Amino acid sequence: MTASTAEAAIALRGLRHSFAGEPPVPVLRDMTLEVPTGAFASIVGPSGCGKSTLLRILAGLVTPDGGEMQVRGSAAFMPQRDLLLPWRRAEDNAILGAVLGGVPDGEARARAQALFATFGLAGFEQAWPGQLSGGMRQRLALLRTFLTPRETLLLDEPFGALDAITRRQMQEWLQSVWLEDRRTVLLVTHDVDEALLLSDRVFIMSTRPGTIVESLDVSLARPRGTRDTTTPAFTVLKAQLLDALERGSAA
Repeated sequence: MTASTAEAAIALRGLRHSFAGEPPVPVLRDMTLEVPTGAFASIVGPSGCGKSTLLRILAGLVTPDGGEMQVRGSAAFMPQRDLLLPWRRAEDNAILGAVLGGVPDGEARARAQALFATFGLAGFEQAWPGQLSGGMRQRLALLRTFLTPRETLLLDEPFGALDAITRRQMQEWLQSVWLEDRRTVLLVTHDVDEALLLSDRVFIMSTRPGTIVESLDVSLARPRGTRDTTTPAFTVLKAQLLDALERGSAA
């Protein structure tokens, strides 16, 4: 193990996976990447290239066919849909991952109550999921993920179903929460602006079977917001990322 790998929160070497079938369908090939501890990283790539499958492997929900994988501690996974339980009130949904992860009920509730305001949900602790807006449901799902006692957070298109204005608000809000929390985050997104606004590093995947074809370091000052998307530095990074995506799509 190299020194850099030993310090990484996520490290993959030659990871590969196929879907069962006759013949098997290759999904991931030679996936190699590192995410430093405490970093915010994103993965972008063509639809169907295996991004979500990769997160499920990192979360321990799918066993890869081969290669090496290291995840420091363990990971909390937030899928594309919020998957809130409609028969549990907001606070009960928020603590679910923590309680399942071994945190005593009372302690989990105290942590949740302390964070409801931070997550923009103050006053809605006893609301049913059906009484919440789309953005509030996503914040509640993220609160549940943050409360799960895991060192790494895996987020699969958490804002994909939101309108453009709400999505931008959620991006800025997530960044502010992460700047306080500083856990390792790996985000899957199709939104190039989102990847650049949130990330320290962006990984670009090829078409299926997916592999990492390039990575891009984002050194823009934080916090970042909508105004930053019009700066020359952001424009240059966006052009580089779009070019890399084109190359990945042709790979």
